[in-house]
Amino acid sequence: MVEGTARHLVGDRLEITGARWGLAGAEAVLKLRAVISNGDLDRYWTYHLDREHQRVHQARHQEEYTLTA
Repeated sequence: MVEGTARHLVGDRLEITGARWGLAGAEAVLKLRAVISNGDLDRYWTYHLDREHQRVHQARHQEEYTLTA
């Protein structure tokens, strides 16, 4: 029953006329739907914003750091 429901709901969205879905995009949508279904969206979004902030600012200021080993 679960597989049939998932196939119906996800299949309908992935087969929208004119939409182009790759495997990575489809997997990202499924993972996000799972996070929402589990009630973890707020916690995930906080994590996502933190990681994005680190990615952007670390790359911008990376040349200011010197490695010491």
